[in-house]
Amino acid sequence: MAQICEICGKKSMVGCNVSHAHNVSKRLFKPNLQSVRAIKDGRRRKMMVCTSCIKAGRVVKAA
Repeated sequence: MAQICEICGKKSMVGCNVSHAHNVSKRLFKPNLQSVRAIKDGRRRKMMVCTSCIKAGRVVKAA
C-alpha cells in the first residue's frame, strides 16, 4: 500500500542521511500514518490518515 494520507495527500519525501564524515546516502522520510475508522460520504470506513490531519480535526471519527 502506498504511504499517502487520504485527506491531505501527504506522502514520502526523499532526503539524505549525512554521517559525521559527511558521507551522503539517500533515505525516505515517511509520514506518520494511522489507520482510523472514519465517516466519509455518510459511510463508516477505514482510512490511512496522517496524525496532523487527526490533530487538526479534519477527520470525523466513527463511534
